[in-house]
Amino acid sequence: MEQPTKSKKRLATAKELSAIIIEYYRECNQARIEGRPVGWMPPMNGAIEIFYAMGLQPVFPENWSPICAAFGLTPENFRVTEQMGYSQDLCGYLRNINGYVHGLMKQGGGPLGGLPEPDIIISPGAGCIPVMKIFHILEERFPDAKVFRADLPQVAVEDIQEDHLRYAVDEIRRLIDFLAETTGRRLDYDRLEEVVILSDRACELWDEIMAFRKSIPTPFSAAEIGIMFVMVTRQGTRTAVDYLTRVRDEVRERSRAGIGVIENERVRLFWDNIPPWFNMGLLNYFEGAGGVMVAETYSAAWSLRLNVKNPIEALAMKSLMSYPMVSCVSIKKRKEMVLRACRDYHIDGAILHSNKSCHPITLGQMDIKRALENELGIPSLVIDGDHMDERNFSLAQFQTRADAFMEMLLSKK
Repeated sequence: MEQPTKSKKRLATAKELSAIIIEYYRECNQARIEGRPVGWMPPMNGAIEIFYAMGLQPVFPENWSPICAAFGLTPENFRVTEQMGYSQDLCGYLRNINGYVHGLMKQGGGPLGGLPEPDIIISPGAGCIPVMKIFHILEERFPDAKVFRADLPQVAVEDIQEDHLRYAVDEIRRLIDFLAETTGRRLDYDRLEEVVILSDRACELWDEIMAFRKSIPTPFSAAEIGIMFVMVTRQGTRTAVDYLTRVRDEVRERSRAGIGVIENERVRLFWDNIPPWFNMGLLNYFEGAGGVMVAETYSAAWSLRLNVKNPIEALAMKSLMSYPMVSCVSIKKRKEMVLRACRDYHIDGAILHSNKSCHPITLGQMDIKRALENELGIPSLVIDGDHMDERNFSLAQFQTRADAFMEMLLSKK
């Protein structure tokens, strides 16, 4: 098989995404030119809406890694990191952004204009260890940036108590005071309320879009999950709401008209773990035998509904709930999430991506595999790989195992 690196886009709105991505990074670099403060931060936290409400520019170094992978820049970034003494066994996001800021960025290179240097760094004290270490690296790389060291209790979603929420609210208020002091800008609370309403509306639209994928045939596949870009970078903006409204309308029309990803959908598949950003075309591979990647675990991480009546508390709760998606979720809870998704989306078979670059999300896959078979009668296939580093992936092995798996699923059908 000739190696497909880009996924096939069936949605017209998915094809619009490149313009939105280009505009976002143009805005990031324009902020630097205009003297608008730039802050680097992890994704899915309450700081995003506060930045947009205060007219500040949020930048997400973790999200930059899939962009680098899509442009084929990760090998060079990994080379720089490994020359610095970092192990190849570390998270691909960490190795990529470290290599970028110490390599291409210093040379003034990079796609889409590259990333502007940060005036502010939001350094998290929670989440997975590699994310925290990424920001420790960035603190050293950009010594002139003002650093806000965020601190949150790491507890599972089901264990969040009132005292945890109160602590998170205090952290959000501390962040607002820090930004006001650092930038000289005051937060307009009416504007914050507008931003939180937009953020919640984007989450509502995202949930609607994901629900339409339950249709048989499904109107779009995991190969087009790049639309989540706006859920990472544009939460709290009209851009996200307008774009997702167009996506929702198109997906709804396809669902009502019975238009599927392929002409003859025979097998509905589920992808567990982060997708392979360096080769999203792999998610289309099964279509040749009638298999469609209907759903995936990663899309569930980007929608957290907000209490718009209390914006500060809503953002505090969002920050609390975002970390357990990776670092504080039990194997039991992960198993429940996967089984529920496989029921809801009428899945015939699951692909479990054993991801060398993300051990927290990979933990428990053998338990999930057994539960899928024993409780739902759904076969699964474990694929060794990596969401960033293609050196940890064998295309020939993937092909051989995927072909055999599809033969087995089709024989069952």
